[in-house]
Amino acid sequence: MLTVRHKGGTSFLEPIGHWQKDGDYQESWQPQPTTPEVLQKAQQIAEKITTALGGYGIFGVEMFVSGNDVIFSEVSPRPHDTGMVTMISQDLSEFALHVRAILGLPIPNIAFHGPSASKAVVVSGDSDHVTFENLEEALNIPDTQIRIFGKPEVHDHRRMAVLLARGNDIDDARRKVQEMYSKLKIEI
Repeated sequence: MLTVRHKGGTSFLEPIGHWQKDGDYQESWQPQPTTPEVLQKAQQIAEKITTALGGYGIFGVEMFVSGNDVIFSEVSPRPHDTGMVTMISQDLSEFALHVRAILGLPIPNIAFHGPSASKAVVVSGDSDHVTFENLEEALNIPDTQIRIFGKPEVHDHRRMAVLLARGNDIDDARRKVQEMYSKLKIEI
């Protein structure tokens, strides 16, 4: 539950679902389907925790959901890797919201653009020169974007980019980022 504390109060983004591998973010989607009861509980938990911490900015409040139970896991007082999906899912990304909140600028609303997904591009190997190829084919899929982080080297494994897509629903958006990934070629 990405939560932004700002001079106008506390705002909640649409809930984000994600999966990890070996403790690292691999994919996220927004909105995570949930019931109104679970959403209300998650927002109450997020508000209680972020209010207790104080300050302005975006907080990544992770929770586990089991049935109608919502269990707090951890909080990150900064933009969260799973929140990279907000770079395509809404008008103000988690990064823009964080900056606005810290600078005391207004956040009158956050416009959600629809079901979206992100996929981390993790490169494994040992190289001082990593290049991305076949970008045109990967980006030929409608409603997609890629953000390459500009990291020139990899030693072992490193997140080097993120693939972003909007879809008709979460499954469609997740399918698009997988298709993008299959077309992308990385040279190390």
